[in-house]
Amino acid sequence: MFLRSERLFLRPGWPEDWEELCGQIADEQVVRNLASAPWPYAGEDARSFLALPQSHRHPRFLITVPDAPGARIVGGIGLDKIEDGVELGYWVARDHWGQGYASEAARSVVALAETLGHRRVTAQHFIDNPASGRVLEKTGFRRTGRVVERFSKGRGKACPVRSYELALGPSRTCDDLLGCKRAA
Repeated sequence: MFLRSERLFLRPGWPEDWEELCGQIADEQVVRNLASAPWPYAGEDARSFLALPQSHRHPRFLITVPDAPGARIVGGIGLDKIEDGVELGYWVARDHWGQGYASEAARSVVALAETLGHRRVTAQHFIDNPASGRVLEKTGFRRTGRVVERFSKGRGKACPVRSYELALGPSRTCDDLLGCKRAA
C-alpha cells in the first residue's frame, strides 16, 4: 500500500532500506520518544523492523520526501492493532523536525484508517515530548484526560504518556480528511 500527500510519499519499507532507515532513526533524541524501538538502535534492529509482515488493516509506512536532497526517508508512521482498536505511531528524524512532515503524514494515515473502516484511532506521547502532542492536535486528536505509564525500550523504563483519541466515521465531514475539523 502506498499513500501520496502534498509533499510526501508514504510507502512500505523494503529490505534494502535498512541502512538509510538506521541512519535516520539511530539518534537517541528520536528513539527516546518511541515505545518499541531499542537504544542503541543498530542495523539488525532496522533489518528486523523491515522484515515484519505487513497488515492491510494495520499498515506501516516509511515517510519519504521524493524531492529532498540527501536522505529520502525522513521517518516512519503506522497503525498498530491494540486491544480496543487501532493506535497511530510515528517518528521523524531530527534533521527533519519542524517541517510539518509528521502532521502531514498523520493526516494521510488517519484518512486511510477511516477508509479501512476504523471508527476510532488512539495515540500517545511521552509527556516530556510536547511537540508530538502538537502533531496529534493538528491532526484532529483530542486529549482523553488520561496520563498512564508506558514502557519505552529506548529509555529502558516506564514513563508517563498522555493519551489521545480521534473518532472517525459519520460524525466527520469530507473536509475532515484534509483539515480534521469536527462536524457541527
